[in-house]
Amino acid sequence: MLELGGKSACLVLDDADIVQAAAETVKSAFNNAGQMCGAWTRMVVPRTRLEEATAAVVAEVARLEVGDPVDPRTTVGPIATGDQYEKVLGYIDRGMREGATLACGGPGRPPGLDRGFYVRPTVFTDVDNAMTIAREEIFGPVLSIIAHDGDDDAVAIANDSPYGLRGAVFSGDHDRAVAVALRIRTGQVDINGYKMLPNAPFGGFGQSGYGRCQGRLGFEEYLQVKSLQL
Repeated sequence: MLELGGKSACLVLDDADIVQAAAETVKSAFNNAGQMCGAWTRMVVPRTRLEEATAAVVAEVARLEVGDPVDPRTTVGPIATGDQYEKVLGYIDRGMREGATLACGGPGRPPGLDRGFYVRPTVFTDVDNAMTIAREEIFGPVLSIIAHDGDDDAVAIANDSPYGLRGAVFSGDHDRAVAVALRIRTGQVDINGYKMLPNAPFGGFGQSGYGRCQGRLGFEEYLQVKSLQL
């Protein structure tokens, strides 16, 4: 099997709890300083609630503590290497140059950290799904917020990606959320929360790779099938 990364979309429907969706999206997008292949790095929200969603996300990001990972107060540590650090900063610069609105964060180290590969947790809003920051895996603490115009549009945005590893749907109606989740071309979809379930099969579609690890399907990757023709 191959697991090759992702650009996972979190779809927030018009009946969702925006505060909950923001909290869970920040938890996913900035976990391990964004260095997670399955991180929800595209938050797709109703256009009529774009400002509300952006404000809720920014409020959640303000609670993050960037710093030394051995400090128990730290919630966001450094980028793993110098090359990756420069790459992440390059994506932030490109997002600004391509016209996305910087809601928080941005270039440069966080205040008080004058050395080390620390990146300010960054949120872009007014992002078009064609922008580089919405299409390429950044592998750093950068979240893009994209507006949608209904469930069909939200699904189309989620599926307009070369990747398909993880994703999420938030809705006040469980059945509606499941129906939307089934239309997303991705290996895993969380419903109304950020869940890391080790017994669930994990793997992707498209450039996210193929095959599955974990769960029964992951076990079957190690087996060979023999067919007896009687």
